[in-house]
Amino acid sequence: MKRSKFFIAILIALLPLTAASAKITKGKKIYLQKCKSCHGNGTRGAALQTMDEWNELFADDAIEIKEKHEATKAKKYFNSDLFKRHAPHLRDFLHEYGSDSGNVPSC
Repeated sequence: MKRSKFFIAILIALLPLTAASAKITKGKKIYLQKCKSCHGNGTRGAALQTMDEWNELFADDAIEIKEKHEATKAKKYFNSDLFKRHAPHLRDFLHEYGSDSGNVPSC
């Protein structure tokens, strides 16, 4: 009985990590589809900003990142509902692999 409670406790503790990893993986896929053509692979693109800078760019409904893309061919995407759905995943991916994170994506 104690053993099964122990394993259940471990699974519950690890569940948020799995969800975070899933969002990062989804963000990586979105980045490769939507951002790679202009910003290079995930290693190069994520390293364009620090972790804190990525957080700032995506704050307040991602207004800063939208402004940075205002005069680009990506403007339509950044003003779309699709981007609103993608933004949390992109933010998590880019933050996880920001220039000061010490992490390197495998893409």
